[in-house]
Amino acid sequence: MISDKMQKALNDQINAEIFSSYLYLSMAAYLESENWNGLAAWMKVQSGEEYCHAMKFYKYVNDVEGKITLTAIEKPKSSWKSPLQAFEEAHKHELYISDRINKLVALAMQENDYATNIFLNYFVTEQVEEVSTVAQIVHKFNLLGDNKTSLFLLDRELGMRAK
Repeated sequence: MISDKMQKALNDQINAEIFSSYLYLSMAAYLESENWNGLAAWMKVQSGEEYCHAMKFYKYVNDVEGKITLTAIEKPKSSWKSPLQAFEEAHKHELYISDRINKLVALAMQENDYATNIFLNYFVTEQVEEVSTVAQIVHKFNLLGDNKTSLFLLDRELGMRAK
């Protein structure tokens, strides 16, 4: 039901989504080590969300009678110059994932794989939200500058992110 080419691409995306989860968990660990517990909590929720994305791909490949092939996960970076830099890299990473999703859509269209194309629509929409959310946080950091009181409030605000 699914082409070998599409199956491989979806398996590669499972790996990319699990790496995303791992990267955000690493960012959370860094932020906790710097006592930014609210920012770390936001990253932990994001890590869980990325793992859920990986599992959606996993379930889909199984549903279309494909074969899951798990591969090694790259080691994520473990420290950043500042919380701002961590969120800037999160934004850059979300742009990268968006590009990967767009390439999957293009491949599904090329393969005339209508089911996969429909499945991927969720992720196209999800990536718009993911990129926008992180971009807004980066913008807030830039507006606040080095104002410690405002950064404390941002830390508190982001720590209230629901799971």
